[in-house]
Amino acid sequence: MAFKLSIFMLCVAALMLVLLEANQASTVETSALQQQENYQPYGTTQGSLRPQECGPRCTTRCSATAYKKPCLFFCQKCCAKCLCVPPGTYGNKQVCPCYNNWKTKRGGPKCP
Repeated sequence: MAFKLSIFMLCVAALMLVLLEANQASTVETSALQQQENYQPYGTTQGSLRPQECGPRCTTRCSATAYKKPCLFFCQKCCAKCLCVPPGTYGNKQVCPCYNNWKTKRGGPKCP
């Protein structure tokens, strides 16, 4: 009986260590994300790009999709209007409100 209790206590201690490490890791990620949110790289804020810079930015934005042609078409259309392209291949639209708020007739997002 004492042996089973000691194994149980070891498992509980190991679980607590794992949870503690996970909590610390999420705290570090949260602070890194907060620092990253304050950083606005060139070309990600509305109106910060020149029209000729849309092509390379959209190529990067659409690099991970299986639907490259439509992605590039709509990305370049949105970039021409908004003069910004969000960073990365997906998401991050909050840094460019025009890009984020332009909708289709059905109400879906127009910009990739």
